[in-house]
Amino acid sequence: MTTDPTSEGSRSMTDASTDAHRVLVLNSGSSSVKYQLLDMRDRSRLATGLVERIGEASSRLVHTPLNGGEPRERTGRIADHEEALKAAADELAADGLGLDSPELAAIGHRVVHGGLRFSEPTVITDEVLKEIERLVPVAPLHNPANITGIRTAQALRPDLPQVAVFDTAFHTTMPEHAARYAIDVETADAHRIRRYGFHGTSHAYVSRRTAELLGRPVAEVNVIVLHLGNGASASAVAGGRCVETSMGLTPLEGLVMGTRSGDIDPAVTFHLQRVAGMSTDEIDVLLNKRSGLVGLCGDNDMREIRRRVDEGDERATLAFDVYIHRLKKYIGAYSAVLGRVDAVVFTAGVGENSAPVREAALAGMEGFGLAVDADRNAVRSGEPRLISPDGARVAVAVVPTDEELEIAGQTFDLVHN
Repeated sequence: MTTDPTSEGSRSMTDASTDAHRVLVLNSGSSSVKYQLLDMRDRSRLATGLVERIGEASSRLVHTPLNGGEPRERTGRIADHEEALKAAADELAADGLGLDSPELAAIGHRVVHGGLRFSEPTVITDEVLKEIERLVPVAPLHNPANITGIRTAQALRPDLPQVAVFDTAFHTTMPEHAARYAIDVETADAHRIRRYGFHGTSHAYVSRRTAELLGRPVAEVNVIVLHLGNGASASAVAGGRCVETSMGLTPLEGLVMGTRSGDIDPAVTFHLQRVAGMSTDEIDVLLNKRSGLVGLCGDNDMREIRRRVDEGDERATLAFDVYIHRLKKYIGAYSAVLGRVDAVVFTAGVGENSAPVREAALAGMEGFGLAVDADRNAVRSGEPRLISPDGARVAVAVVPTDEELEIAGQTFDLVHN
């Protein structure tokens, strides 16, 4: 379902100043705020920053101006998100990039869960904010923090367009047979239980950039995107539209991740309740924070895991093998879903930087037309690149993701169109 283009929440801000060309991107977490200021004339970054451990005595702000200035750091308690954003605004002002500048066109907010209503970037109104609040039960760890960031930014610049860009939006094109769980329909609908998918801004950006790398129109390219970071997800993208993705109602489903289990028999939760006497909250913590790679071997840093594998560590080897096995299953499954695959692309921290993961994930998949050139795979670069051999039936690529640029671009396009 898409938002009504004539509604208050989705219409573009045609009265936005044509001289305004900057966008501030905010990613508000439960105890952190990440921000980037971009100049949309050339899509360049003017400054980046992070405020972390909000509410603690050890709060820390790191601000990096990208016009030649040195990074600045300040420590000491930052009480709440309002204080954090004001501190970030002060740092930007010190670089001549204050939020009161007429060159600032809008503030773009990453919002994790948009449900079915929001399938596109949306200007935030009171009604839009109420809908984001209504989705808190299906995103209890994320949407409340996103809402706090929005309200704080609105208080700082009530005159400025505020735009929500939803992690789930790119996946709303999934067909119903891919989005539905096979449970009682009335129960599912009453409680909004379905597969939503996440990391949507990354999957959108990377699938589009992959088509550009191949020199082909987006509408003609079928891509399997592997977003591999501490959180990890896969998507099958046909002609620029997501038709399947690995995360579901929450970001827990799918691939093995840094601390999340990924796919698991739902009956494991019942078993732990009955046999181990664990509460719902304890099981939630187990599956989200004490599982995945860290649960298997005690580490969730792939660099450390690979070091241990090379030294013969059995637990690290098992963790790596489980991680790779799950990747192979999804690559094979999404090849079947798409029917024809033009490219498999790796992105995010692990996907972009771990040559052993890329090599192992595609080893033995020559029958699918997939192979990695060892020399190309070993190259470290911040640029999009092919790592498959010349003449490969299916291209294999590494495409660095840029979620902030994607959010800024969608925000800017909305307020100026």
